[in-house]
Amino acid sequence: MSTGYQVIARKWRPQIFADVVGQDHVVRTLKNAIARNRIAHAYLFVGPRGTGKTSTARIFAKALNCTDGPNADFDPNDPAVLSIADGTHLDVIEIDGASNNGVEQVRDLRETARYSPAQGKFKVYIIDEVHMLSTAAFNALLKTLEEPPPHVKFVFATTEVQKVLPTILSRCQRFDLKPIPAALIIERLKKIAVEEKIKISEPALACIARMADGGMRDAQSIFDQMISFCGAEIAEPDVLDVYGLVGAEKIAELAATLATGDHARLVAIVDECDAAGRDLVRLLTDLQELVRSALLDAIAKGGRSDALGGLPMTTEQITRLLDGLREGEGSVKLGLAEKINFEVTLLKAIEASRARAIDSLIKELAALAEESPAPAAALVAGDDSEKKKG
Repeated sequence: MSTGYQVIARKWRPQIFADVVGQDHVVRTLKNAIARNRIAHAYLFVGPRGTGKTSTARIFAKALNCTDGPNADFDPNDPAVLSIADGTHLDVIEIDGASNNGVEQVRDLRETARYSPAQGKFKVYIIDEVHMLSTAAFNALLKTLEEPPPHVKFVFATTEVQKVLPTILSRCQRFDLKPIPAALIIERLKKIAVEEKIKISEPALACIARMADGGMRDAQSIFDQMISFCGAEIAEPDVLDVYGLVGAEKIAELAATLATGDHARLVAIVDECDAAGRDLVRLLTDLQELVRSALLDAIAKGGRSDALGGLPMTTEQITRLLDGLREGEGSVKLGLAEKINFEVTLLKAIEASRARAIDSLIKELAALAEESPAPAAALVAGDDSEKKKG
């Protein structure tokens, strides 16, 4: 028997422009276009998963087809808006590009687009994952996309814009949706937690935001799973255990061993993480992020940083350390012996950070030679005098 439960990612999906998080540049442009009656015939939303592409497209469709629209500040309880949210509005057609990618489906769309809207002012076609359309389907869409009837608007969404034909791109207004900053994800999850009557600690929220990698939907899905696991109270150790993450303090300690070159402590920390069932691939990603922060700190401070702990490291040393961690990604992810490959990657990164580039040594020697020209001149003068004596 159905309980009627709705997952958090669907329940808290943005319904109006004000709900869209982290995409202010997109929201502002769309609202201005509506206010100034400069609504284009085709839009393309590009960005990683869970950043609000389809949600923004639906909100835009609501603004176009609401009662007395177009209106960016529409009433969420307007019957036309509610029917769009429910997927029952006759003039807002949402198409999955992955399962409707043939030329026949696009020809059907082209035929139906000619007819006037039944309920609203516009026929809005939202095509999700548009990059999945075949080349023939793209070509069948071109003419309609270039010269559509005045009552038709297209909104495309894709995670892989490089697969979309340039002829399609040139006919659309493109909006790039960015990964959502962790701070905004945490702020949104806090609001949801209050409404859902869930008590969650700040470190736990930070862990969820870190795992989400800029995707609000991913963060909400993780949060939903943690509620199922923990109930009404969620702490950081719960998130770490469920997802095999390593705590921020342990990551910082591991980064310090890389900076100081403490091989014994490094191996001990890796043993601890492996014995606790932690995800070493994720640990490598988190470690790279911490080293990158140290690199930015070194650049900001003129070439040195002690952000990793231990002795200050130069920009060159941190760059080589980060490059060593990056080079080992493939072996850790795809290799048969994950732990061994992880340890080797860290040890190689330490050695790389301590190595010196030959070009930098040459530059230093050249600089030293320029700073002390007198001995060199004396040496030349001595050679000349010896030749005269001879």
